[in-house]
Amino acid sequence: MHSIGIDIGGTQLRVAALGQDGRLIAKQAVPNDRTLSPQENVGRLLDCIESWDLDYEGIGIGCPGPLDLVFGRILNPPNLLGWEGFDIVRFVEGRTSKRVMLDNDANVAGLAEALVGAGKGRESVFYLTVSTGVGGAYIYRGEIVRGANSCAAEVFNLMVNGSTDHRSGMNDGCLEDQASGTAIARVASRELGIEVDGAGVFALAHEGNEVALSVIGRAADALARGVANISFVVDPNIFVFGGSVALHNSFFIDLVHEKAKRYVLNPDTLSFALAQRGGDAGLVGAALMV
Repeated sequence: MHSIGIDIGGTQLRVAALGQDGRLIAKQAVPNDRTLSPQENVGRLLDCIESWDLDYEGIGIGCPGPLDLVFGRILNPPNLLGWEGFDIVRFVEGRTSKRVMLDNDANVAGLAEALVGAGKGRESVFYLTVSTGVGGAYIYRGEIVRGANSCAAEVFNLMVNGSTDHRSGMNDGCLEDQASGTAIARVASRELGIEVDGAGVFALAHEGNEVALSVIGRAADALARGVANISFVVDPNIFVFGGSVALHNSFFIDLVHEKAKRYVLNPDTLSFALAQRGGDAGLVGAALMV
C-alpha cells in the first residue's frame, strides 16, 4: 500500500506519494502563501492527495522545529510565521481520517538516507545537514531516536570550541555558528571586508583566496570536532551529510573527514558519505514514517 509524505517549508509546501518499492509515484509543490492560514495552506496539499485517488495507509509530515511531537503541534518555527500553535496532526487526521505522524525535517531526511539512501543496510546512521544551519538526526535499526524530550541529535547548539562569535541565545562555540553556510559567510565577510554569501566564499576558495581558505578550514575543524563528539556518544556506522553546503562542496566534507580522524578514537572506522536522496529526502522520509 502507498504512503504519503508532506514537507513543510517556509517558502514551499510539498506532498508526494511513495510506492512500496520506495519510489515516488506522484509529487506536487505549492508556494507557502503567507496571506492564507496554515489550515488553508495545508488544505491545498490535501486537495492534491484527493485528486490522486490513491489507496494509502497514512501520512507523514516533516516540518521545521520546534514541534510538540506528543500532541502533533507546530510550536514557533522562525520561518513559519503565522503557524504558531497549529495542531497540524489533528487537522490532517480530521480531513483524511488517516493515521498521521509528525517529526522535524532533519529527522525525516535522516530516516530516508538511513533506509533508502547512503546509509542503507547500516545499523546505526547519523545524518548531518549542513546548509543555512546545521541539523542532525540519529537513526538506529531503522528508527528515529528522538530522546525523552524530542531533543536527541539537535546538534546545532553543540559546543565545539571556545569562540564567543555566536548569535544571542546560542552557546559559545556552537556548531551552527561555527560551521554552517551562514557562519562561513559571516566570518568571511568580516575578514574580507566585503559582503559575501556562503557560495561566494567557496568560489573564492576555489580561486585560491587565502582568507576564504582559512575560514573554510576553521569551519571544517569545528564540524570535525562535532563529528568526534557525536562519535564518542553514539559511535555510528556511518555519517551521512546532506544540505547545500555539503552537497555542493564535497571537498569541504573530505576536509572534515581528514580533520575528524585526528579527534576520534578509531580513525580507520570513521565512515562518511554524501546524501543520495537530494531534495526529495524530506518527502521520502516523511512517507517512510508511516
